[in-house]
Amino acid sequence: MIGVDTLGVAAKLGEAADTATAIPQLADEVGLDVPTAYGVQAALVQRRLERGERLIGLKMGLTSRAKMAQVGVDEVIWGRLTDAMRVPDGGVVDPSAYIHPRVEPEVAFLLDRLPEPGEPVGDFASAVRAVAPAIELIDSRYADFRFSLPDVIADNTSAAAFVIGPWSPVPAGLDNLGVLLEVDGRVAQVGSTAAILGDPRRALDEGIRLAGRHGVRLESGWVFLAGAATAAVPLRPGAHVRAVVEKLGTASLRASE
Repeated sequence: MIGVDTLGVAAKLGEAADTATAIPQLADEVGLDVPTAYGVQAALVQRRLERGERLIGLKMGLTSRAKMAQVGVDEVIWGRLTDAMRVPDGGVVDPSAYIHPRVEPEVAFLLDRLPEPGEPVGDFASAVRAVAPAIELIDSRYADFRFSLPDVIADNTSAAAFVIGPWSPVPAGLDNLGVLLEVDGRVAQVGSTAAILGDPRRALDEGIRLAGRHGVRLESGWVFLAGAATAAVPLRPGAHVRAVVEKLGTASLRASE
């Protein structure tokens, strides 16, 4: 879109993240459409790379009806992950470093090779080295966690941090595994991997296709977060969060007081 100051929009979003200060939605004000929003996202992540972070993977967003309904948008989207976003399994995060952090249970893939766009799901195992339960911490930089589709794309799909549990071989089926999100030992959300586009493996295929439109090809050794299996839950100071995925195990994090 002609006339959009891509770098300027990225700078506003970057400063909002760095200072944990919410800003108003930008898309209507500056005239963002979806393709231009992905350009802003690339510039936003480039700011992180220029300060020493490394690109280590991609993530999907809005892959479940629960997530679409929760944030009021209706199209699957993708974003970028850097090494600085990764938190060790069982690690501690500081909620005050974010604006309004939320957590959600996910499935993570470790890529062994680059899958081809449209590659049959039956060939999936040869492209993926391992699978793991995961938690994504999302944090929209917009006030009240409200945004349009171009807004959230520009904001790198609300990416903030993520935890990956132990890697394991890919099981025969991933399409209907039970998922729990526990907070302080109590079940906060119940779901199924079927909520992730019917099968998390489809999320990988979709991610390859969508990222490829913008010249981004997944690399061997990258992490891929397939999307949330439930709606997200606010992360409170002092909370202990655990994601449980049937057959895959658990991932956890703790929020400092």
